[in-house]
Amino acid sequence: MSIYTVHQPPLDSGAAAAEPHRFVFVRDGFSWWAFLLTPLWMLWHRLWLALVIYLLLSAALDTGLRALGAPVFTLVLTGLLTSLLAGLEAATLRRFMLTRRHWRNIGVVTGNDVEDAERRFFDAWIRQAPARRPPSPPSAPPSGSGAPVPPAATSGVIGLFPEPGAHR
Repeated sequence: MSIYTVHQPPLDSGAAAAEPHRFVFVRDGFSWWAFLLTPLWMLWHRLWLALVIYLLLSAALDTGLRALGAPVFTLVLTGLLTSLLAGLEAATLRRFMLTRRHWRNIGVVTGNDVEDAERRFFDAWIRQAPARRPPSPPSAPPSGSGAPVPPAATSGVIGLFPEPGAHR
């Protein structure tokens, strides 16, 4: 199973809620496309700053090694290693770009593929939707009883753990 981070775009002016069809799921882990076709992968994902840094770094390494008289094997190896670094850090580069564009990381989800991760995320998101609404005012007690109804416990404690601040 893969791990995905879920990113929400910034809200447009006047928008009350986010548009779920614009959410981006970024898979954590090695990216073969970023390793094999680094510059094209960066262009595809609009990673302009990362592309410029990658090209400058590659050009500097190539120029420096040629000036030192390094063999062709060393030049190819450094090219492969910089592409390997891009493949390893592809997800980090995408998350960094989204953060710079003011996208919010709103969750982490696992799934066999991106469709499975989307299904799991939106199932949980829909189940939590009523909890996001503002609380309604307390209702009046039934007319037959004169005793006030105690409010429901709203602690953040899960399971069989005691209430925070309660006596032992």
